[in-house]
Amino acid sequence: MVSYKILWKKSAAKELKDLDKQIIPKIISTVENLSNNPFPSGAKKLIASDFTYRIRFGDYRIIYSVFRTRLVVEIIRVGHRKDIYRKSNQ
Repeated sequence: MVSYKILWKKSAAKELKDLDKQIIPKIISTVENLSNNPFPSGAKKLIASDFTYRIRFGDYRIIYSVFRTRLVVEIIRVGHRKDIYRKSNQ
């Protein structure tokens, strides 16, 4: 099985650090699982991009891009639902 490399944008890593300390390990675990399967059940392709997906994790969202030719998953945004969609639309 092919394994994808996980890359974090600096802004996504900063957003992760600002989250509730109890949710951080769960989000990290979910992101690490993307290296084996970047398209888990529940992942939804975002309309605005051919390579960008969203995973719902309770009230939190993980926005990421998958580059199949380079075998890379790039974490773009991580945060509470209200913050992710508010900042994305500005």
